[in-house]
Amino acid sequence: MAQTHSEPGTSRRSFLRNVGLTGGAGAMFATMGALGLAPTAQAAQREQSFRPLSAGDFTLTGRAAAKVVIVGGGIAGLTTAYELGKAGYDCTVLEARDRTGGRNFTVRGGDTTTDLHGTRQTARFADGHYMNAGPARIPQWMVTLDYCRELGVPLEVFTNVNADAYLYNESAGMTRPERYRTAKADVYGYVSELLAKATNKGALDGELTADDKERLVDFLEDWGELGDKLTYTGGERRGYTTVPAAAGTPGVLLGDVPTASEVLASGVGRYFSFEFGFDQAMLMFQPVGGMDQIPKALTRAVGARRVRTGAVVSRITDTGHGVSVTYTQGGRTKVVEADYCVAALPPNILAKVPHNLGSGVQSALEAITPSSAAKIGLEYKSRWWELDHGIYGGITETDQDVTHIWHPSYGYQGERGVLIGYYNYGDDADSYAELTPQGREKRAVAAGVKIYGEKYRTELASSFSHHWRQTPHLEAAWHNTPGGPDDVRYKPLNEPTGRVWFAGDWLSHTDAWQHGAFTSARKAVTALHARVLSS
Repeated sequence: MAQTHSEPGTSRRSFLRNVGLTGGAGAMFATMGALGLAPTAQAAQREQSFRPLSAGDFTLTGRAAAKVVIVGGGIAGLTTAYELGKAGYDCTVLEARDRTGGRNFTVRGGDTTTDLHGTRQTARFADGHYMNAGPARIPQWMVTLDYCRELGVPLEVFTNVNADAYLYNESAGMTRPERYRTAKADVYGYVSELLAKATNKGALDGELTADDKERLVDFLEDWGELGDKLTYTGGERRGYTTVPAAAGTPGVLLGDVPTASEVLASGVGRYFSFEFGFDQAMLMFQPVGGMDQIPKALTRAVGARRVRTGAVVSRITDTGHGVSVTYTQGGRTKVVEADYCVAALPPNILAKVPHNLGSGVQSALEAITPSSAAKIGLEYKSRWWELDHGIYGGITETDQDVTHIWHPSYGYQGERGVLIGYYNYGDDADSYAELTPQGREKRAVAAGVKIYGEKYRTELASSFSHHWRQTPHLEAAWHNTPGGPDDVRYKPLNEPTGRVWFAGDWLSHTDAWQHGAFTSARKAVTALHARVLSS
């Protein structure tokens, strides 16, 4: 560290303390940045305005770290404890369920759940096989990957889009599935043909110069694989009935090219915008061995002794000089007293917890509504989708009520595998939830047989279904926040109420993603830490 100078009787520590008392935390952090003791504004912007805490922060201000109780042991709660722990805060995490992670839930053989209907299931997946019942994929730009790196969680590619997966729109009259690559080639081909011909006929004369039109047509010829006279007649992008091989086997192109009208009527084009989504574009990743490797690593980093599972919070009270949290554990009522609290429960659950935080907080919590989603894991005795269909990872899309069928992105060419037989939402998810596990399996398998054939039924070994609206202490897959998290009605949640802060993916612009939970926790940690240093 560079040598510093101070006036007689004025130490750097007391100087910073005085700045904090007179100008608040913002002025103090700005001063620390100027002294080289905290990131500059430019550096903070690079780090998404988050500076990891350290014990040195308290050394500079001459005070001890505070005690914080964190309600909820999901990603937001664990991240809060992890980041505060870096600076030596005394954190206690209260988690109602018997495990941490919240909606980050990886189901393995032997795992047992009981839903709000009283339905009990025990997974029978073989060793090494699992289903991620909650989050299952991570885009490259999300801070989630930074935490995986920091916590030592290894990653592998999650195949979000696969050219050889299927599309099947039963309601459009499709009698057999179509490969993603084939449907995409046909849609792009005919759209290119129509636009190129319209351009040449002068339909865009008022919008484009002659040079612009020439460049557009050049692009469309390539993008749509157009032939003579700007006509789409198919091509290698659609696939082959006999793939090119050794000399004498040049390959046979897939025939029976549908008409433009037939392609538009099939409705397959609606699936292709998915891969352009900022949060869905490849490459995407998953932790090796299951998504729950993230909360497991966070829990280890926080320290298991600081995490109390089976602790159902029944009251949160701001006492003015601290926070008192009442909970039950093992049939006994207990109380945690702390200087501050971070409430990281889902809002629909937090709204049921008695508190003295005011009507504004309660109204804001009640304005955020839970959404439904569900998955079923279908374990098969063989990986027939690889052997018979040549599909390695990726997602089959359908307009049936199963919505998405996911092929596993791990265990390739092994003996067994677990497909996600449905990943659906809203009314579809709720309708499956009303069935018994056996009924869900039967209905999902019947849908899959229409796409893949009888092996979808005959090779089945076991299944496990999970429905988030029926999951105790969570009761939601994600949340609908009308107006967005920055709406004025959520101001009581975006700012501390007394000594209580709030955190969760539902207080972010990436609800339903772990990234939202991580960034919301970091926001709360930064604000709480600034409050402690300036108080």
